[in-house]
Amino acid sequence: MSDSELRHHAEFWFETPHAARIYEALAPEAYDETGERSYATISCDGDHLSLSVMAGDIPALRAALNMWLRLITIAEEMQEIHI
Repeated sequence: MSDSELRHHAEFWFETPHAARIYEALAPEAYDETGERSYATISCDGDHLSLSVMAGDIPALRAALNMWLRLITIAEEMQEIHI
């Protein structure tokens, strides 16, 4: 899908001391994903994690956001587990 077809866009920023670990865990998902209807990028700067999702239509944007926000939530929760 070309950039001109990605008409819908959402960005989220998270502040967490685990930003680097979460980025390392999820970055391969962003680079390996070959979605036909959406595209996501993730980046890290210190304690800040950034997520940007682009999609061609609202249902595709919602589906991608659901997946990415769930992945970030789970990764953050896993950092809180003490063995």
